[in-house]
This record gives sequence, structure tokens and C-alpha cells, in this order.
Amino acid sequence: DGKIAAIGKTVDAPADAKVIDATGCLVTPGFIDAHCHIGIDEEGMRWEGNDCNEYSSPVTPEMRSIDGINPRDEAFHLALEGGVTTATTGPGSANVLGGTFVALKLDGNCIDDMIVKYPVAMKIAFGENPKGCYGQGLKKSPMTRMAVAALLRELLFKTRRYRDDKLAGKNPAFDMKLEAMLPVINGEIPLKCHAHRADDILTAVRIAKEFGVKATLDHCTDGELISDELAKEGLPVFVGPTLGSKSKAELRHKSFTTPGALYHAGLTVSIITDAPVIPLEKLPMCAGLAANAGLPMEEAWRAITINPARSLGIDSRVGSLEPGKDADLVLWTADPLTTIGAEAYCTIVDGKVVYQAE
Repeated sequence: DGKIAAIGKTVDAPADAKVIDATGCLVTPGFIDAHCHIGIDEEGMRWEGNDCNEYSSPVTPEMRSIDGINPRDEAFHLALEGGVTTATTGPGSANVLGGTFVALKLDGNCIDDMIVKYPVAMKIAFGENPKGCYGQGLKKSPMTRMAVAALLRELLFKTRRYRDDKLAGKNPAFDMKLEAMLPVINGEIPLKCHAHRADDILTAVRIAKEFGVKATLDHCTDGELISDELAKEGLPVFVGPTLGSKSKAELRHKSFTTPGALYHAGLTVSIITDAPVIPLEKLPMCAGLAANAGLPMEEAWRAITINPARSLGIDSRVGSLEPGKDADLVLWTADPLTTIGAEAYCTIVDGKVVYQAE
């Protein structure tokens, strides 16, 4: 039924079980990307396939990623070829509040059948992106980092009051934005905080503490500069996209040394591609480059398997090879973290072979 039944040198398999000769192969869990935009910012689709940002307002928490993802995006199959079987995808970073993310399997034709967890997080963004989309582009709020924080605080204040009024039986008028924020204020899902610069990262921490809500620190480009401060808070960090050029001011401290520095500070580190910024199938290569720059190799493996699974709250199903978990696994003819260009020999999702090399 799509689950791992047993693991061992010998197992009591049914007589009609399909046998795959994996002699000489490395067997790993399917990889997990904790932050990308696959299917909502499609490959090779400049306008029609880009449903990543709802530019009509800087505050759109009611947007649901599941309504904008196209599972026919070719990036899904390419990711499976690269051993990535689960991804967390959703709105971009144009808006202060962009909408909800979903954790999903990368094999399927209907999003509803691919969901691992929804909603998994509420996307928020600090710094250059919301400022650039509204303050510089449209000459409207937010024009400053202060305004970004103020818009977020305002909605959190309103949501808390809306919830309390509902609990008190005051029956406030229905508000779609506030309804979308209730899982955040109730501690059911985290704020997914797009933050590159050190001060933006710490603003995210400040606001999360102020309202007692959960948060993950996504991108965390300057994290190495403030690792001691972040260690005190212990929030999960999703580092990336690190491969490629420093395309904007906030990325000037971008480095593959960051995952290692944050790990050594005591934080739970996941590595992300922010696909399509980095193609999703390059996730294991990014983990290998982080290992080359100081992240212990064992932790590099964890950064694309069990760490993101735990930080996303989906580790009961994915992230490691254990009986009872989803049968998502990959067979490799070469170590994908140390061998440039390594491709999966066979990728299995929910017990079904979804890719096999010629």
C-alpha cells in the first residue's frame, strides 16, 4: 500500500513482489526541498506559467498554492530524475504576506492526490523584494522595512482579535484574509519567513516572539553573521539558493559556508534550491557543495532528508527509510553528493517506480 514493509539483508517478501537488482547501488530516502516554487513558477513560461505572486496587494494571505500549481510542469519529472520526491512549494516573495505553502509528492496529475501536508506554512517576506515590488515600482506601501513589519504586525493583531471575538461568541464579520491567518495565530502552522539580510532575519524572529507564533527562517543568507543570536532562538533554518550569482544587494554574503556555520551553532539546517532559481534536481549537488565548505557530510545528507521533514512536520511519512513510512526511495549508481552529474538509476514514490534510467 505504498509503505515500506521491511528493511534488511533478507526480508519476507511476497512471492509476486517485483525485484529490482540494485547490486552496487546506493539506496537513499527520496530527497526533500523545504522551499521552492515548482509548478507555480513553471519552467520556460515567462508569463502564462507564472502564478507565483498576486501583485494586486502586498497582503494576500488568502492565496492558496494548491490553486496555482501545475503538476504538468516539466520540472516535476526532472526533479524525480534527480532523486527529489517531495517539495514544499508556494507563492513568491513579492508580498509581505503571499499565501499558503503545500508539501507535496512530485509524482501525479492532480494536486489533491499529491498533498503530504496542506497548509504547511504561511509565506511572508521581508526586505528587498516587497519593497521593490511596491515601494519602488508602484510608489505605494511598503516603501521601507518599517512598513513591511508594520503590515505584518497589523494583520497579526487583527487576526488575534478576530479569533478572540469568535471564541467569545461575538460573531465578527467573515474576513477571508483573517480566516487564512487563524492557523498561524493558533500555532498550527509557521510563518515561512523569506529573509536574506541579518536585520530582516532578526525582525522575523522579533515579530514571531512578539505574537508567540511559529516560524522558519528561509534563505537566511546572512545567518552566519548572526549565528550566535539565532542559536538562542533555535528556529529551523532553510538555507539557499546558494548556487549561482549574487543577483541582488541582499545576497552579497551568500556562501556555501553558511549551512556549516549554522549547524555548528546548534541549529537544524535544511538546504533549499528556491527552484526554479536553482533547478530542483540540483538539490543533492547543493548539499555536496555545503559539505565541501564545512558542513559535515552526514549533516549534508540530513539537510535534504530528515531535517526538512522534521522542520515541516511531515517526518512521520518521509525523510528516512523506516518500516511504516512512505516508500519513497532512490537508487544511485554514484554518490550524488560527491559525484558531479550523478543521476538516479531508479526513483520510487509511494512504492511505485516513477523513473528508471535506460
